[in-house]
Amino acid sequence: MTTRTRFGIILITAPVLAFALVGGLLGKTMGGQETYPHLRVFDDVFSLTTGNYVEEVDVDRLMHGAMHGLADALDADSAYLTTAQTTVAQSGAGNGPADVGLDLTRQYYLRVVAARENSPAAKAGLRPGDFIRAIGGEPTRDMSVWEGMRQLQGAPGSAVALVVLRGNAAEPHDVVLTREVPPALAPAARMLPSKIGYVRVGEFAAATPAALRKASAGLQSEGARALILDLRGTARGPIETGIESARAFVAGGTLAVFESRGEGRRTIGAAPGDGAITLPMAVLTDFGTAGPAELLAAALVGNKRAETIGERTAGRAALQRLFALPDGGSLWMSHAWYLTPAGAAIHERGLQPDVPVPQPDVEFGSPAPDGDPTLEKAVERLGSRIAS
Repeated sequence: MTTRTRFGIILITAPVLAFALVGGLLGKTMGGQETYPHLRVFDDVFSLTTGNYVEEVDVDRLMHGAMHGLADALDADSAYLTTAQTTVAQSGAGNGPADVGLDLTRQYYLRVVAARENSPAAKAGLRPGDFIRAIGGEPTRDMSVWEGMRQLQGAPGSAVALVVLRGNAAEPHDVVLTREVPPALAPAARMLPSKIGYVRVGEFAAATPAALRKASAGLQSEGARALILDLRGTARGPIETGIESARAFVAGGTLAVFESRGEGRRTIGAAPGDGAITLPMAVLTDFGTAGPAELLAAALVGNKRAETIGERTAGRAALQRLFALPDGGSLWMSHAWYLTPAGAAIHERGLQPDVPVPQPDVEFGSPAPDGDPTLEKAVERLGSRIAS
């Protein structure tokens, strides 16, 4: 490749690279550095690669690799989409209405955030923290979360093969799951001994805030003296529904802080009429607690309405949208996120529990151990508060 050709390619791709680099570099501590020196370094690397690699370089492949790397450096939810993937994303069409019930993040491979309650994945024994090394025979090492979630979708009754690795196990497990259309999961309420109410929220949807308020109010009217919200393994739903759900329990104060590059910070506060549920509360969390469930937990803890019991949450509190690129591809990029009421970051950090309760390790294919130490700890602590 001639110097003139390389220079022409750089001129064409520089705006694309500048756009991506600004997103990545400004998201980190720049310390006053300018963007252009980094572009000049990239120019040098590109020229050295195309001019000195042992064989002729596929420029398209090289550029796609660079763009994937840039997006990967932002966060696990951001991704570079090819022209074909961009067409799919813009159409809003998935591979089908059914899936296997997994929510994913990236940590070298794709990793399970949560397996939806009663889903094919949950029934097969997949758990938060499992690594997915391949989907349908395709390795996930270079697969984005966006593409991984799309690969899990399909027609009802169709099958998808996964290669799963758990913990420090040396050998992966081959799992074949049959896709299903996920049924709606409404909050489920019951009364525990000692007049402690328990509400399980399996997912968030538009109707969840009202349904959660109704379920909690029902327990309160039945004489519950305290309330447990179980948000373990709860990751799905519009992220804003977590904030709306918090309104049932918080009468005044900040529920969350919204932050974006364009708007800066905006406080979301409780409104008149909020806070009808006044019971002492505990919230159960684990690594599968993500998105709207994290915002609900953060609002309750930040307003001293509850303590969290269990494990650190996933850290998924950002919003993504598509940014078109001149080559027909795009960046699926986090452009805003939610913070705790105190303004602390949630995204990629998660919420540390007030009362840590480690989950027992379970070998793949083995039944879960008897008992529920996290729930038992919550009952113990709320029982002490009631007694005092």
